[in-house]
Amino acid sequence: MTYSAEPDRQGWLLYHSVGMFPGQEDAVRAALDTFASNWCRPDLQRWDYGLAARRQVLDQWAALVNAPSHAVFASENVTDAFARFVGALGRRRLAGRRVLIAGDCFPSLHYMLRGLEPVLGFTLDTVPVAPGEAFVTDDAFIAHWQEDVALAIVTWVTSTSSKRADLTRLAAHGRAQGSLIAVDITQGAGILDFDVMQPAVDFVASTTLKWLCGAPGTGLAYLDPKLLDSDMAPLVQGWFSQPDPFNWDLTRFSLAADARRFDTGTPSFLPFVASSPGLAWRLSSAAAGMREHNLALSRRLIALADAKGYRLRSPRDDAQRGGSVMADLPEHVDTHELEISLAKHGVLVDTRGCAVRMSPGMLTSHAALDTLSALLPAV
Repeated sequence: MTYSAEPDRQGWLLYHSVGMFPGQEDAVRAALDTFASNWCRPDLQRWDYGLAARRQVLDQWAALVNAPSHAVFASENVTDAFARFVGALGRRRLAGRRVLIAGDCFPSLHYMLRGLEPVLGFTLDTVPVAPGEAFVTDDAFIAHWQEDVALAIVTWVTSTSSKRADLTRLAAHGRAQGSLIAVDITQGAGILDFDVMQPAVDFVASTTLKWLCGAPGTGLAYLDPKLLDSDMAPLVQGWFSQPDPFNWDLTRFSLAADARRFDTGTPSFLPFVASSPGLAWRLSSAAAGMREHNLALSRRLIALADAKGYRLRSPRDDAQRGGSVMADLPEHVDTHELEISLAKHGVLVDTRGCAVRMSPGMLTSHAALDTLSALLPAV
């Protein structure tokens, strides 16, 4: 399937950063207009509307990852969601044991874990990227994963190579070690199908910002209901952590039985309102063929990198790669100037160090790749 690209968005190759879908601007504007009308109406229903809009996004997220609705919660971002989860595990589950993460994780998670390490008493073990490699292999991750690992945090698709983890294999190994398994699916959610039950994992988090075409400020998480039935208590609690947020009796505070216990104070609404259209589009029949379109363009990008003499950072096998293609540019290239030059011709990419990141999505056209081919310098 070839999507009818909007002319000024045909060169958008930044789905690893911010996603777009057909008619997005009008859909988001309509959602925000509806919110403004309801929030500014002089009646007593504004909070009901805002909470319903937020709940709608949580239900969309639950449907996307096949999670029960009572086991999902909202946060500001992925780092915030993971921090709430790790904090709730507490010293009883983590002290004196290791938390395992790969060196090509999203850095913000590592920063958060390093800060919690002395507080919760665990040892953060970071599996390094081997010399000459572009990503941490599953073999290398497993080699570090023994019985003293209390929690392993798996990056499903990396942001620096688009390497896709074999989650079935990793989860099977983790269960044999008795570890909890948490998965950051940010770079894969939306472009790849994900099911929290296959394989079963303990915690999953994402943002709507990338392939789900949402707005910043919308973090979404799933927690295995078996953990909800335990004594997990978030380090930070507030009035919305209660079964009845409108209980103001200081002597009757208790945590909600479901994942709402991970709420804190007054919730935000606007990021969720602005993100709902993207999730609705992704869950609709209009998104059919999205992955096939992405794969067709990704294969062209791999061939382009080869023709230019670039070192490919992403796996060549479609099954081992997310939605992006990343490659190392020649050393003499000024990456900032390249980004500006490409943008002037309507092609949008970004770089991390010497690596160029290219993620074709619903609106990206084959014509844009022709332009990219003509402008990229060869080694």
